[in-house]
Amino acid sequence: MGTSRAGASQTRRGERIADQIQRELAELIRLEVRDPRVQLVTITAVELSRDKSHAKVFFTVFGTETEAQETLAGLQRAAGFLRTSIAHRLTTRTVPDLHFAYDASIERGVRLSKLIDEAVAPKAPAPKPRARRKTGT
Repeated sequence: MGTSRAGASQTRRGERIADQIQRELAELIRLEVRDPRVQLVTITAVELSRDKSHAKVFFTVFGTETEAQETLAGLQRAAGFLRTSIAHRLTTRTVPDLHFAYDASIERGVRLSKLIDEAVAPKAPAPKPRARRKTGT
């Protein structure tokens, strides 16, 4: 039973580290990153590998798919700077490599919500067919 408890505490520790990385990244991107491609970015989640050597950072951006790709390129370019800055802020022995991924879940949620609203919305009544006139033959 002791091993499951230790495993649970390791999981909580990983979650706490991931949450801290998410907060630090959000602040660093907002205040320190000067790349014009990296604007209006929201860090939605951070998933940490079991050995805490890799962090998958999910983000969303307000804009088109092309802007999301440009933002991804900007974040990848700034990954080294961000990792070094996080190293100064965290109290962990190692800092994970950062891997960025666009998070489309919010877009999917908005699209599904819109579809649900359309399905539930009352439909306009269909126009009544016109009566045909008889021609005098």
